[in-house]
Amino acid sequence: MNRREFLAAGGATTAMAITARSYGQILGANDRVGLGIIGVGRRGLAVGAGFLADKRTRLTAIADTYDVTRQHVLAQLSSESPEPAAYNAYEDLLARKDVDAVLISTPDHLHVTIARTALAAGKHIYLEKPTLHRWHEKTELVSAAQESKRVLQCGMQQRSGAHYRAAKESFFDNRKLGDVVLVRAVWHDFSWQRRNIADAPKPPGLDWERFLGPAPQVPYEKVRYDSWRYFHDYGNGLLADILTHWVDVAQWMLNDSAAISAYATGGIYNLHDQRDNPDTVSAVIKYNNWNLNFESSVLPLRDDRPSVVFEGTEGRLQIARDGYIFTPRSGDAVRVDTTENLERAHTRNFLDAITQGTQPNAPLEAGVAASVPVLMAVKAYWSKAVVTSLDESA
Repeated sequence: MNRREFLAAGGATTAMAITARSYGQILGANDRVGLGIIGVGRRGLAVGAGFLADKRTRLTAIADTYDVTRQHVLAQLSSESPEPAAYNAYEDLLARKDVDAVLISTPDHLHVTIARTALAAGKHIYLEKPTLHRWHEKTELVSAAQESKRVLQCGMQQRSGAHYRAAKESFFDNRKLGDVVLVRAVWHDFSWQRRNIADAPKPPGLDWERFLGPAPQVPYEKVRYDSWRYFHDYGNGLLADILTHWVDVAQWMLNDSAAISAYATGGIYNLHDQRDNPDTVSAVIKYNNWNLNFESSVLPLRDDRPSVVFEGTEGRLQIARDGYIFTPRSGDAVRVDTTENLERAHTRNFLDAITQGTQPNAPLEAGVAASVPVLMAVKAYWSKAVVTSLDESA
């Protein structure tokens, strides 16, 4: 694959591709923000493409625990620009003086471990969601961020979407919906989370111990590496992958992040493979004056528009990544469509914060706030009980 295909990797991101000439200009300038990417899998490529579409970025280094993955990325890059350094150990990447900022796009259980080290090394951080894998990580991450005084952007890209920001101002700040008492959030059909993966020996170039990090030390299994989202040790399944985004939108729009209680139920209803995270889940998060009802399945259920729906006494707003529909209690509906690339918008905001001193749209406080109801729901799912608070086990 060529460099343009790299920029379009990691999902349906063809619009991110830029010309080889402009890409060379990005990496050829000396006054750009030196970027290191830690974890160059699907999300690393997708978010990295957003960065590389901005001419202020210079890709300096990558790090990944699997040499084949590193070589694959380098093969896409090496023919058209200076080749970034490639490392197995992220500590080696962080030691480079020409790395100003890092994208952390590793499995969830490694987020805080790496983020703390990056902050101590003086790097700005774009931290993929979820911000926290376990609640006990909060104190150490917040402390590290306060000490470093570096920019930390959490990967909740809706916060940089122009139509999301316009909707907040138009419908919530001006109370056009009246009293919102119900929020419904739905997103289904994730093909990459329902693959059958045959077992195979550990590749010689895969650093399994480094992949495990703080997780329980277990023998290598191919499915645990290739589909780590199946396992509670490395990720919290749909509640972390999807609820994090939608609960953040709801809390942001309603200016309320004080979840009172959470309950979640579901199970492995169809995909009886080695996974332990559910393939289908429902959750209810209670706030002071409203509920958030969440439904998600990795199964191929019909899902015309993954979205968050706000039900108010004066109207209804359905907002998704491609726009929104406002239906007032009386009168005609208003529809706004958009093709804005949220990865580009969010990485641009992060770069603005570094180069211009503006505030990131999804600071650490927002990432932690979104983690609270998610981790309450995770605890509720595994304990089979209503959860009203979090402790070090969550």
